Amino acid sequence: MAELDEFKQEVSTWLDSNCPQSMRRPIVTEEMVWGSSRLQFLNEDQQVWFERMRERGWFAPSWPKEYGGGGLNPKQARVLETEMSRLGCRQPQYNLGVWMLGPVLLEAGTHEQKLEHLVPMMKGQQRWCQGFSEPNAGSDLASLKTSARRVSDEQGEAYIVNGGKIWTSDGDKADWMYALVRTDNSSKKQEGISFLLIDMKAPGVTVKPIELISGKSSFCQVFFDDVRVPVRQLVGKEGEGWALGKKLLQHERAAMSKFTEGGAPSADALAVTLEYLERGDDGKLEDAALRQKLAEVLMNAQSFTLTHRRVTEMALARKDVSAPGSIMKLVQTEQEVAKYELLEQVMGLRGLGWEGEDFSAEEIDLCRTWLRSKTYTIAGGSSEVQLNIIAKRVLDLPA
Repeated sequence: MAELDEFKQEVSTWLDSNCPQSMRRPIVTEEMVWGSSRLQFLNEDQQVWFERMRERGWFAPSWPKEYGGGGLNPKQARVLETEMSRLGCRQPQYNLGVWMLGPVLLEAGTHEQKLEHLVPMMKGQQRWCQGFSEPNAGSDLASLKTSARRVSDEQGEAYIVNGGKIWTSDGDKADWMYALVRTDNSSKKQEGISFLLIDMKAPGVTVKPIELISGKSSFCQVFFDDVRVPVRQLVGKEGEGWALGKKLLQHERAAMSKFTEGGAPSADALAVTLEYLERGDDGKLEDAALRQKLAEVLMNAQSFTLTHRRVTEMALARKDVSAPGSIMKLVQTEQEVAKYELLEQVMGLRGLGWEGEDFSAEEIDLCRTWLRSKTYTIAGGSSEVQLNIIAKRVLDLPA
């Protein structure tokens, strides 16, 4: 325990000395730094914070140092996470590869795959997108049709991929895609799926952005036309990708359940309400109905934070948290939607700013985030899918 206390003091001192003050403010979407071969910074503080955390290996503090991680044990990693949250430190890098693919590669990837992909992730040099959803295989993911035919020719062994993916977040900005593809049509549909890593610059890959109601095209449709993928980019064994995909989704749900833990940008409901609503002489918000709704949002957020800490302690104790993961994803994303609905009521017409000088940058960002929040309960497995998982795996209800 004394060693952990000493480590906590060391981490706190280092963060306080090395995290610029501007990197301790709540983040907005435009200020997120995405690891990529086209890495960009808006200002010097972003770059300083990024490089200092990278040198420590703290983009993924619990990964082995051999692959660019920090080599911390789970308790030390939790200390770092807690101290960053306490000091308000932003995440220095956002990267689907680190959050979702990395843990799968650590478990099932070859040493060569780890060196080829984990190390660049840790340097902020690779941006990843997810190739799971298809036009006719959304909630029933095992019905996917994108095919991968194995060939052996003068260029070596490879898979020839044909088909397409949809609702691919930032597919137009990604360097690589981790994808589920069908390599066998003769067996049970879950057994004929393989897990491939696809270079988005490979000939035959076409990406088309999908316009959203929020005005931003973070979603894309991706088409594969005889795309050649070397066999060395197969993760695990051929035909066993379904199990890897399910593991990856657990990591995705865990990431999405941490919106308020310094993950994705999220508005401060209390601060926004106090800015836009008048208070009476007693200091209370005059609108009793909105006051009650705000109290519910704040109490739910606090309850979620405490539950999240409990689940984290379960994980540290090496207990199975796959089922709580679905509950956390469901609750957190539904709470985010409810919060932004409330903020739209609080802000009134000021919450409908789309562009122009009549609205502040914060008002425009809140409006667009409110619209984008509609996707939170769909992405990463819809709320209905999470309810099915909870019914089957947590409550053990009959199918």
